[in-house]
Amino acid sequence: MEFFKIKKDIPFMKNALVFNAISFVTFLLAVFFLFSRGLHLSVEFTGGTVMEVSYNQAADVGKVRALVAGLGFNDVQVQNFGSARDVMIRLPAQAGVSSAQQSDKVMVALKSDNPEAAMRRTEFVGPQVGEELATDGLKALAFVVVGIMLYLAIRFEWKFAVAAIVANLHDVIIILGFFAFFQWEFSLAVLAAVLAVLGYSVNESVVIFDRIRENFRRFRKLNTVEIIDNAITSTISRTIITHGCTQIMVLSMLLFGGETLHYFAMALTIGICFGIYSSVFVAAAIAMWLGIQREDLIKAPVKKDGDQDGENAGAVV
Repeated sequence: MEFFKIKKDIPFMKNALVFNAISFVTFLLAVFFLFSRGLHLSVEFTGGTVMEVSYNQAADVGKVRALVAGLGFNDVQVQNFGSARDVMIRLPAQAGVSSAQQSDKVMVALKSDNPEAAMRRTEFVGPQVGEELATDGLKALAFVVVGIMLYLAIRFEWKFAVAAIVANLHDVIIILGFFAFFQWEFSLAVLAAVLAVLGYSVNESVVIFDRIRENFRRFRKLNTVEIIDNAITSTISRTIITHGCTQIMVLSMLLFGGETLHYFAMALTIGICFGIYSSVFVAAAIAMWLGIQREDLIKAPVKKDGDQDGENAGAVV
């Protein structure tokens, strides 16, 4: 399916050096902000109190959030779970204040607004648990990266695997750089979005790589640069349809999903935008600079014993 078809190939690789220089500068800035400011980790990573409160009718999450924030708690997370009448509240740990004191203080404020609010469960999430979550998240990220590299190396060629993983890590670091620069809250939902971006971005790279391999078979007279430009140009319509539809859904979460889904959708939005950019200008360009060529993707047929120049060399009777 195509909305439009471009008849003349766009010379993407002609400006690849300029765009990759911009990517490199952006990448360095992201790394700088990660080290200088660090990530603003949520309660899941830093530890704190988790409360589950139930109401006899649909809870006003925004009002609950405002009440809890008015008590002096920063970075409060309030969201529905299970049903519209159940609310989960995450409070960051405070020095000199126990988990029981925090939950009692919150419940007094909630009952003053709605006497029918009832505590269902409260528990303390220690920093050790948060450290384990962070470690497990890094392990998950590493496993995804290794899996992608193995998949691309087997399906295509090691040069494509290197190019794709550099482009994917480029996307991940830039997402983290945005969160470090603006000090947006980095939660488990955002980590899930980052892992999703890895798979989503590599999908775009695979589409382009598939078309490059197909072009090497179809166009014998084109050089590598022309092959890559044609592959990217011929998949633009598909890129617009796929990423446009995805971004519409993500935008709906960003605008109407509330505070709970806000940063999750923000991470996906950044990942989608930079995923398109990196697949075209980073992954394809790196593959070109690594010297990808027709022989890497199309193996010459093996001659059988007794054959000469592809034909039987024996005597003809």
